[in-house]
Amino acid sequence: MTDTRPAPGDGEALDPRQLGAYFVLMEAVSLLQHQVEQQLRTEGDISYVQFQLLARLAHADGQLTMTQLADGVVYSRSGLTYQAGLLEKAGLITRGPSPDDERATLVAITENGRALLGHVLPGHVQVSRRLLFDPLTDDDLHHLGDIMTRVRDHMRTQPPRSAAPRKRRPDRPGPG
Repeated sequence: MTDTRPAPGDGEALDPRQLGAYFVLMEAVSLLQHQVEQQLRTEGDISYVQFQLLARLAHADGQLTMTQLADGVVYSRSGLTYQAGLLEKAGLITRGPSPDDERATLVAITENGRALLGHVLPGHVQVSRRLLFDPLTDDDLHHLGDIMTRVRDHMRTQPPRSAAPRKRRPDRPGPG
């Protein structure tokens, strides 16, 4: 008689501790993200993704490619192109062709983008501190940073979302 039970980790239900930790993590992330989104919309009329793009560009040594940005913020290529278009239209970033790779688009933050980031950053820090860091001890913070770094690094061993092959839409029947 063969054993047909799934191997641990292969479709087996999460144990109660794992399920509890998963739901607490997801709820905490959702609560934090909601408050951060509200603060960024109120103070800068930007989304969290747009904030991430501006922050990454502000801290980069020079320009970044769209692929580097997509990998860094874990966002789809098409979604990032749309968000970058909004930021460019608002005069917060510039985009242009790469002189080294004709397929790449280089992105840089403008002075207006830096000014907006400087305007929303204090409120962002305040929300983050109040909701995430205030209830933690120094020891908690050390453990949380260590745990989340290991989890993130494990997740990053998978190919970045921007490297995933594009899904082809099935051919749609034409009108008529």
